[in-house]
Amino acid sequence: MSISSMLSTQWADYPRAHANRVNFVVHLATVPLFMAGTVALFGGLCTGSAASCLTGLSAMMAALAAQAWGHRLESHPPAPFTGPVNAFARIVFEQWLTFPRYVLYRIRRAR
Repeated sequence: MSISSMLSTQWADYPRAHANRVNFVVHLATVPLFMAGTVALFGGLCTGSAASCLTGLSAMMAALAAQAWGHRLESHPPAPFTGPVNAFARIVFEQWLTFPRYVLYRIRRAR
């Protein structure tokens, strides 16, 4: 599956898979945590800091654990991952592209 196809599929399913308010709030709190963790992980890799790498990985894992809990509240959960590459790509795209885009979409729609 191409990146553009994966992003289109993720976007099309997003409102249905994030309809529960609690899940949406969990994502509002944890997507920035995941992003900060990603930055800390890469910063740690660039500087050779094991502490930064571990802190970043811990933040990312905590964010994903909370989001997994939130997704269990949905009546229509996201499609299952088809493999490790699919899981990695969908998680990264959701955290860095799709969810921020969805928040902006909801803000514009609420006006």
